[in-house]
Amino acid sequence: MPFVSIIIPARNEAERIPALLESLQHQNFKAFEVLVVDDDSMDDTMSISQSFGATVLCNEATQEGAGKSAACWHGVQHSKGEWLLFLDADTHFTTPDSLGHLLEFYRQKGARGLLSLQPFHHIKDMYENLSAIFNIIVIVGMNVFTIWGRRFKPAGSFGPTILSNRDDYLASGGHKKIEGALMDDLALGEAFLDEDLPVYCLGGKGVISFRMYPEGFKSLVDGWCKSFALGSQSTHPLVMMMTIIWISGSFISAGALISSLVAMDPVAIVLTGLLYLLYAFQTMGFARRSGNFKRFIFLFHPILFTFFAGVFVYSLFRVHILRSVNWRGRKITLK
Repeated sequence: MPFVSIIIPARNEAERIPALLESLQHQNFKAFEVLVVDDDSMDDTMSISQSFGATVLCNEATQEGAGKSAACWHGVQHSKGEWLLFLDADTHFTTPDSLGHLLEFYRQKGARGLLSLQPFHHIKDMYENLSAIFNIIVIVGMNVFTIWGRRFKPAGSFGPTILSNRDDYLASGGHKKIEGALMDDLALGEAFLDEDLPVYCLGGKGVISFRMYPEGFKSLVDGWCKSFALGSQSTHPLVMMMTIIWISGSFISAGALISSLVAMDPVAIVLTGLLYLLYAFQTMGFARRSGNFKRFIFLFHPILFTFFAGVFVYSLFRVHILRSVNWRGRKITLK
């Protein structure tokens, strides 16, 4: 394997980054360097990263909202590796062989283009289960997880875990080209596709995990709000239509069950009850491929879909009317 530069953009990640840095120390593959690019943190991110032996750099963002992309690009300028691995600070490798397996898969693909993984979502607090539908839609929205396989062009790439060789990264323009893009993960994947470089999107179960929005309910809403209105624009229309039909099915099954209960029709109650339960089991099956969500919450799947719809509408309002979103203590103005 070639030498790998692991670049971690970090802003106020003192509570989350230790798990990642510790998991890196335990990897059986050792030919890598770790560069933590501090993005104007106001906590102990820098000192904690240094305590794990990481090289800490200071971000040199040149414009508002360019933080993560500028940090990644700055890290590349100081890196030595032939391959570049970008990791979000809230991720961590699942086993000591995870990094080696990830690199080996990339090599089997010819070590060309971009490989991205959506980490397995590790749930701790009950409110985090509200992310279940979002996790499903994020994966489906990449266009490549359908019965048509890779017939559709990928919508971009997953942001938390991105691997590329240096030559292809620079040929695409890298994070410098997409500086200022709100959805940097989608934009980077599109930059590779524009240069006819392959983009691979995979689930990260068994390889890499993360815990999304542990700060609380508001952080969860702000995070998904930032992502969805713009991200949905890159989803193939057919995939989007099928997703809307699937979401509608939850409300239809719930409505049919309620109607049968009101009418006190025993046969209808049994049939609509079975339909409602089948929808619950199907949704649970999809969601638990992407995270360890509590099984019982899917008995209330209309609530999960209602929350998703509410945040999506709020996201459309923030992006297209207010032209701004909030994230990590910053108000990001959209052009």
